[in-house]
Amino acid sequence: MKLISWNVNGIRACVNKGFIEFFNDIKADIFCIQETKCQPDQIELEFDGYKSYWNSAERKGYSGTAIFTKKKPIAVTRGIGIEEHDKEGRILTLELEDFYLVNNYTPNAKRGLERLDYRQIWEDEIRKYLLKLNKKKPVIMCGDLNVAHKEIDLKNPKSNRGNAGFTDEEREKMTQLLKAGFTDSFRYLYPDKENAYSWWSYMGRAREKNVGWRIDYFIVSNDMKHKIKEATIYPQIMGSDHCPVGLEIG
Repeated sequence: MKLISWNVNGIRACVNKGFIEFFNDIKADIFCIQETKCQPDQIELEFDGYKSYWNSAERKGYSGTAIFTKKKPIAVTRGIGIEEHDKEGRILTLELEDFYLVNNYTPNAKRGLERLDYRQIWEDEIRKYLLKLNKKKPVIMCGDLNVAHKEIDLKNPKSNRGNAGFTDEEREKMTQLLKAGFTDSFRYLYPDKENAYSWWSYMGRAREKNVGWRIDYFIVSNDMKHKIKEATIYPQIMGSDHCPVGLEIG
């Protein structure tokens, strides 16, 4: 099974920048997107053989997640059941036969770390949510998690330490999640691979120079890690400041 995740930074803009071509070429079984920045009735986006599910923010033009799937879900859940966390459309869960799929667009701590305290609360609640699901069946969580976990996961770790996405607090929350029974699929296969990034600033020709961060993930329950066949980053795919990432399980 092939799964794709992509922060599209506005799906209406991305469809004009190669989204449809990539979607059709990659032939994923499940395709997750984050930062849709629209309500479902603001765009016509359908693909033969796929059902789509959306979780949009209350605030228009902001945040939001969606999933296109060939696999019919048993159940679809929007949010985690906590209003404070659910109004931005950041979590969309499909229950499938063999696992739960959680599409996650983690809040950014923001410049000046103005949202770091909220981010810490969010991380604890999401970890509890995943552990609750994991009691029933394994979990695959994908999305823009807005953290580079280790120094290898960004180009300039020393100068970025303490900045949003590379604070000790955010990195520690990722460590806690993995220690709770989950695996970073990319690092499982490629523990020492350098210069593998999924996001680049629009400033200073960062993408051209590959001055990037790996902040987009497929995280799987440890019970599933033996099923990981491949974990892929697609830096050649434009259309957003993020590139797609992929997971193949068998």
